[in-house]
Amino acid sequence: MVQSFIPVILAGGKGERFWPLSRRHHPKQFLSLDNSGDSLLQSTANRLLPIAKNWNNLWLVTTASIIKNVKKHLPHLVDSNILIEPEGKDTAPAVAWATLEIVKRYGNDVIIGFFPADHWIKNEEDFLITLDSAFQLASPGNAIVTLGVQPTYPSTGYGYIEQGKLINYIGNLPAYQVNRFMEKPSQKTAELLIANGKYSWNSGILIFRANIMLQELEKYTPQLLNSLRKKGKDAYKDFEKISIDYALMEKTQFTYILSANFGWDDLGDWNSLERLTDKTTINIEHCNHIGLDTTGSIIYASEKNELIATIGIENLVIVRDKNVTLIVDKNRTQDIKQILKQIANCPESQDFL
Repeated sequence: MVQSFIPVILAGGKGERFWPLSRRHHPKQFLSLDNSGDSLLQSTANRLLPIAKNWNNLWLVTTASIIKNVKKHLPHLVDSNILIEPEGKDTAPAVAWATLEIVKRYGNDVIIGFFPADHWIKNEEDFLITLDSAFQLASPGNAIVTLGVQPTYPSTGYGYIEQGKLINYIGNLPAYQVNRFMEKPSQKTAELLIANGKYSWNSGILIFRANIMLQELEKYTPQLLNSLRKKGKDAYKDFEKISIDYALMEKTQFTYILSANFGWDDLGDWNSLERLTDKTTINIEHCNHIGLDTTGSIIYASEKNELIATIGIENLVIVRDKNVTLIVDKNRTQDIKQILKQIANCPESQDFL
């Protein structure tokens, strides 16, 4: 029997570092940031359809608070393929629950891929070729495959994976055992990792045969898995937030990394716009902007009939969206989350989230 390859979109993220354009009920995955006209969620679904073959085999995990927007952006998605979490508890519960539900329909031999909804892919043909190689590596059922992206600069916003022993070439792509996962590093550490040459960015994309994932979850997170088996999504109230990397990938001996080079960005914060735009321009402008002595800045307005005027600034992010204006140093965009915590603690400011 030919194995099925079932792609699952992880669409429950908050996208806080794209605030104020990304809000509580309209997070980053619903934004169009690359001038394609499609939201990030729509682009993700469209490039996965060749893998799924049709909408009946494309799945999605999201949260109750944004389900209306999901259905608006993906009207052809089958309701029975949408798993609605009561609340986001990071990726470990999402991966475990979706795997259990997919096995009920397709059996233990199904190949499952998990894909965040907010990625930008430059070359979709190379992306599909890479997924075919990942499918081949995962098919025997003894590998949980993650895609490692070749770093192009010392990013402090991505996690890293250290490549271990080369085990094979799948197509033209080298596959390695994983030595270790690393959280987001400091600038100095990121530079050392790039110079080392054995580290890849962690794309957050996983491909595996269902039985190996369930076997390893049973071994390393039995309480989470068994709670989901007994209660389904009702088990969420008992879970702490935990990523699949921390819960499983850092512990199992079956993790492999497949080197990918299809042009990738997870669009983590406003600085990502620079990587999607012609870098020969003085500023990145998504608005009606008039500037005097303004350089190296990202300037965005959601309403195109508004004017942003600047004088004598450099290396700032300026965003105007509805009733909020954000001004932040480009080197401090990671701290947007701290501002949101302060807003969340002010009862009179909840409408700004």
